[in-house]
Amino acid sequence: PTEVLKSNMQTNAAGTSTLASTFQLVLSEKDGRAFASNIFGGLYRGYGITLMREVPFAFIQFPLYERFKVEWGKYQGHETSPFQAAACGSFSGGIAAGFTTPLDVVKTRLMLGSDKSGVPYQGAGDVIKKVISEEGSAVLLSGIQPRVMWISIGGFVFFGAYETFRLFLMPSSLQ
Repeated sequence: PTEVLKSNMQTNAAGTSTLASTFQLVLSEKDGRAFASNIFGGLYRGYGITLMREVPFAFIQFPLYERFKVEWGKYQGHETSPFQAAACGSFSGGIAAGFTTPLDVVKTRLMLGSDKSGVPYQGAGDVIKKVISEEGSAVLLSGIQPRVMWISIGGFVFFGAYETFRLFLMPSSLQ
């Protein structure tokens, strides 16, 4: 729901000048295009595609993270340090972010609900078809640079913290 509110506020559409007005606007959207829209309005618009973005992202990021750690450990002859693991998390997150950017673009468009002409999207397939025919396929990679950068930074912090706390809780695991 917070992503829906943020996306709506970023477009500067009518009725989205404050958080309260945007919340009321989104709650009033009961057109059936979002999960339980008769109860939650448009707050959960794009929920399905969010899952469809996150699952492939995780399937790419976590195996790469583990493989990078193993290969780095083999290269140096011992397990990676938390700092090295953080770098592995950063690289794997950046790669996963790049590959899943088209899904992120589709998710954002679905959360906004309609195209630039105000015509409601009818699902992920409709978004993809309209984007490719009206704007070109390159638009599916819109925002790839900041997405890769942000997720790479986040991966470094997340995996660095994870490995540091793992070392703290299980000190015999790194020798």
